[in-house]
Amino acid sequence: MANLARRCLNFNGKRRPTMREVTIELEGIRGSQGAAFSYVIDQSYEEVDYRCLAGFGMILLLIGSWWMYKLAKRRKNTKLKQKYLKRNGGLLMQQQLSSSESNIEKAKFFTSKELEKATDNYNENRILGRGGQGTVYKGTLIDGRIVAIKKSKLVDKDKLEQFINEVIILSQINHRNVVKLLGCCLETEVPLLVYEFIPNGTLFQVLHHKTEEEFRLTWEMRLRVAVEVASALSYLHSSASIPIYHRDIKSSNILLDDKYRAIVSDFGTSRSVAVDQTHLTTRVLGTFGYFDPQYFQSSQFTDKSDVYSFGVVLVELLTGKKPIFSS
Repeated sequence: MANLARRCLNFNGKRRPTMREVTIELEGIRGSQGAAFSYVIDQSYEEVDYRCLAGFGMILLLIGSWWMYKLAKRRKNTKLKQKYLKRNGGLLMQQQLSSSESNIEKAKFFTSKELEKATDNYNENRILGRGGQGTVYKGTLIDGRIVAIKKSKLVDKDKLEQFINEVIILSQINHRNVVKLLGCCLETEVPLLVYEFIPNGTLFQVLHHKTEEEFRLTWEMRLRVAVEVASALSYLHSSASIPIYHRDIKSSNILLDDKYRAIVSDFGTSRSVAVDQTHLTTRVLGTFGYFDPQYFQSSQFTDKSDVYSFGVVLVELLTGKKPIFSS
């Protein structure tokens, strides 16, 4: 095209091309340049297509990798939960429950996520108390119910036996003055028990930790608490489908509800026994100051051993003194 322009500008007019020649030449140039231009455009579109495909492929690869990671993590969590379920006595518990006269179908097997959400991931502010068997948290279930969640300490054989035992025992009990078991969770590193929430703490706290300005139990209320605990123990010994010895009756295992009614709790060391039998033990269980001296000497626990422990609680109610105190 530059050459055509130069010839058109020739000083010698005779050497200049005619407009017909110019037109023909320009059309020729346009035809050849258009094809070349079209080729460049098509080539650039191909490059763009390849880039789009490469980008789309990368996105698919990332999505696939993320999905595989989630799937692998889910499988790992499932295997871990199955491992905990087996270690925490899930199979043994099912065998025990299937062979016992229980109403365990009313209890729920909670998931770990449900209880984590209920306790704000076991927030320290949710702790109601700590004991020899574990920590108790206040929780709120998805349906709004307020519950007490007992998180056992790291599991050993004895603790696992106590955990399973408590579920078995409580599944056989239906009494207004015995704490209600709502369910349990076995798919965590340490097993969890879920109870109804009893708002006013323990009898021990009310008797021994209240200041002069705080609420104190009247004589009438103390007498009612004594009657209610006695009623619960009488039911365990005589009216339950299989007689049950609590084996750790003490004021800190007696809860008080919103109307200061007594609720007997903590059945980890309890035992079901055949009628007219004592329970032989290889080691003494209970709390110093409460357990029966005869049981300490003979290692034979009877219903009268619970009676002795209850007698200590009666003295606490009468005097307001701890079982062991310095004058």
